[in-house]
Amino acid sequence: MIKFGTGGWRAVIADGFTKANVQRLVAGLCDMMKAEGVAGQGLLIGYDRRFLSREAAEWAAEVAAGAGVPAAILPREAPTPLVMFGVREYGFPYGMMVTASHNPAIYNGVKVFVSGGRDASQAVTDKLQGYIAALHGDIPCMPFAEAAGKGLCREMDPFNDYIDSILALVDTEAIRKARLKVVLDPMYGVSQTSLRTILMTARCDVTVIHERHDTLFGGRLPAPNVDTLGSLAAAVQEQKADIGLATDGDADRIGVIDDNGRFVHPNKLLVILYYYLLCYRGWRGPAVRNTSTTHLLDRVAMGFGQACHEVPVGFKHISAKMEETNALIGGESSGGLTVRGHIGGKDGIYAAALLCEMTAVTGKPISALYQEITARFGEVYAADADIGMTEEKKAELQALLLPEKALPEFTEEVARISYQDGCKAYFKNGGWVICRFSGTEPLLRICAEGPSQEKAGEYVETWRAFLVGR
Repeated sequence: MIKFGTGGWRAVIADGFTKANVQRLVAGLCDMMKAEGVAGQGLLIGYDRRFLSREAAEWAAEVAAGAGVPAAILPREAPTPLVMFGVREYGFPYGMMVTASHNPAIYNGVKVFVSGGRDASQAVTDKLQGYIAALHGDIPCMPFAEAAGKGLCREMDPFNDYIDSILALVDTEAIRKARLKVVLDPMYGVSQTSLRTILMTARCDVTVIHERHDTLFGGRLPAPNVDTLGSLAAAVQEQKADIGLATDGDADRIGVIDDNGRFVHPNKLLVILYYYLLCYRGWRGPAVRNTSTTHLLDRVAMGFGQACHEVPVGFKHISAKMEETNALIGGESSGGLTVRGHIGGKDGIYAAALLCEMTAVTGKPISALYQEITARFGEVYAADADIGMTEEKKAELQALLLPEKALPEFTEEVARISYQDGCKAYFKNGGWVICRFSGTEPLLRICAEGPSQEKAGEYVETWRAFLVGR
């Protein structure tokens, strides 16, 4: 069964992620494109460095060709945001990326993009799932070489246009003058060529680690977090670098090590970058965050007379709200963000370039900028926990949380409860806690913020004890 979550369709290789399922997904997409009258405009296909990604991209192109839909395929592995850019820039009605993003190496999957280069909304993926379910019989395929000969498959490389678009959006002259020393960790993923090209064009002194092709990602989770960036932190300290930059497997998320060798949580990065755009660039516009992302963003927005909008987890919701409100920035606590004027999806490469610009323009390291923000707007403290579970346990807890709406006994006075995305309690002291099921992994995630580290931890533990004890 092919079911789209918050970040596309993902499945374990050789279990759910199979040639047959990839073919069914693309066949359903082609049928939907025909029904919408856009099949003749073609489909853009990209892929990352995961096991079978290139092969799956070719399977997709063969199905598209068999359905009479022209397919443009990238000639080499590429970041997800580059593919989204290609969809927008060259006027494709749909695009797809073969990736499982930050998931473990045993996963692969497909992300679908719509016209304008945005993540497909839930309405679109629900519709696509209907077309997939309606498929019967064999799926027509045209061998890749034959399709290429008939002009139904061709290579397309948006690399240069994508790089140039980012260079046009950042102050490369300021970065040049600062002569920044940067350590880059692509985590064995796909950012090293794109991001290194941008940084070196801006005359940064760049050192790259973990750049070779390794489908096992060096035995690590290809997600830039405090547990996976120890090598980057050590390299930053050893080389006395200004900043360490990491991207996840498909480079749509970013992780940062500051000049002191400390991991900077994505919540802080989002707030810092928004503050920089408002305070130093003089831009104005609302912010958009998901239900699991810091409320400090709300304080900064309010301080500059702007609104901050809350949406469910999944960047497709952020993209849609940004378009609706003409928001300046949108982001999430997992490290994905985007800024108005660029693509509608998250882009770790653009975010990295902006952070370098910020460091150069302000003349301040990230740690100092965050202190500047908290001195003005106050500090918040975060805590989180993940609980692994079976499908049976998930169904049991879903019934407990939603139809039954069972709640633990909080020691804090509750202002309101929201079921917009999982279950989120807002406390009268400004703190909050949410528990929700991951849309990409078999996990229950609990996130919280409070006026102290102890309070944030207490909120998480209250939920965890309540659920685990069931």
